[in-house]
Amino acid sequence: MPSDRPLQRRQVLRLATLATGASLFPSACRAINSTVADNKVTAQSASSSPLNPPQISKVVLVYNEDRSAGTRQALDLLQPTGLKGKTVFLKPNYNTGDPAPAATDSQLLETLIQEFQGAEVGEMTIGDRSGMADTRQAMEQKGVFQLGEKYGVKTLVFDEMEAEKWQYISAEGTHWQKGFAFARPILDSEAIVNTCCLKTHQYGGHFTLSLKNSVGMVAKYVPGDSFNYMGDLHSSAHQRLMIAEINQAYKPSLVLLDGVEAFVNGGPASGKKVRSNVILAGVDRVAIDVVAIALLRLLGTTNQVSNGSIWELEQIQRAVELGLGIGQSEQIEFITPDAKSRGIVDQIRPLIT
Repeated sequence: MPSDRPLQRRQVLRLATLATGASLFPSACRAINSTVADNKVTAQSASSSPLNPPQISKVVLVYNEDRSAGTRQALDLLQPTGLKGKTVFLKPNYNTGDPAPAATDSQLLETLIQEFQGAEVGEMTIGDRSGMADTRQAMEQKGVFQLGEKYGVKTLVFDEMEAEKWQYISAEGTHWQKGFAFARPILDSEAIVNTCCLKTHQYGGHFTLSLKNSVGMVAKYVPGDSFNYMGDLHSSAHQRLMIAEINQAYKPSLVLLDGVEAFVNGGPASGKKVRSNVILAGVDRVAIDVVAIALLRLLGTTNQVSNGSIWELEQIQRAVELGLGIGQSEQIEFITPDAKSRGIVDQIRPLIT
């Protein structure tokens, strides 16, 4: 860590991790390691925590032009608990290896690793499956393997995993034809961190934020299984509902959204890029995505993202139905560090009602 950083900051984060003796969202592997017929579980049983929306969800909003500084500010304000000594899975957005907002910024990811090591978390793993690029090449382009070596963090290329590393999730209660296959290493972790970008999605998702980032946790193919799960997703008229349904399989301990730059059209790999200089943090994917959509609307975005109530957009509506997060704007509690950040919140509030 930089030598000029005050010790008090790290002590605050460490104290936060000591506040609870167990992981904020305990390991999902307890539900999965039991014998299940046909190696399938339902999406809700994949997580050991009930998917009940909280009464209030805190969303940290930080205005900062610097990703690393903004990330540290956001963690200071949120003070995530229950991470000390726990295994942590970092799920970035490596749809491609292009600069943010196309993919997770490497400096932001390094800052997160530094902060977690300062908070004395357990073993960390970084993994993903790209949608538009070769995953290994994208991760090489982003310097992920070098980061892993530098900090002693494990790295995983999901496309290269053997069949037993995938957990089949039943189609029951979803719009998936045959269910989907979810990465077991994520489910086996005691804390899951979703790091996503601020952007639109021109291939049917309409926007790609924290809910959509979970698509990278699902297989395109499982070795020995010829079914194309991503083909099922992208050819379906219910694509946006299916995106939300993936998220039943796990609960994050932290969601960090990089909104320093945004794609306000196109996406996920390219589009009109604008600076918004915002970092969001929380644990509620619905709350984070609702606020992020409001940011896109402030910046001027596509008709699919702009029209109607944010709560009636299909990804959000389905996620609320499934109990993945809050269901109304009054349940969002904003936390901000300064007047500039509060000014953005004041612009957002009318858009999320």
